[in-house]
Amino acid sequence: MARAIWNGAVIAESEAVERVEGTLYFPRAAVKPEFLRDSSHTTVCGWKGTARYHDIVVDGRVNAGAAWYYPDPKPAAANIRDHLAFWRGVTVEG
Repeated sequence: MARAIWNGAVIAESEAVERVEGTLYFPRAAVKPEFLRDSSHTTVCGWKGTARYHDIVVDGRVNAGAAWYYPDPKPAAANIRDHLAFWRGVTVEG
């Protein structure tokens, strides 16, 4: 079971994760939406497409842009559609 944890809270938990370039992507349904806040930040990956970000908010603490996803990934990354990944101090186990 893979888990994403930040500030003592389990943000996501799933057995059905996708691994891309060493990063675990969790199905959106496995991510607790109460910990996410939309961010206007975006980045572009040449083979995955445009990533959008969420801030993670736990007990009033904000981890800006710590979750990302590809809402419309390029064909080579179709397996991560509707999946989120984490960084910036989020512990990912699994």
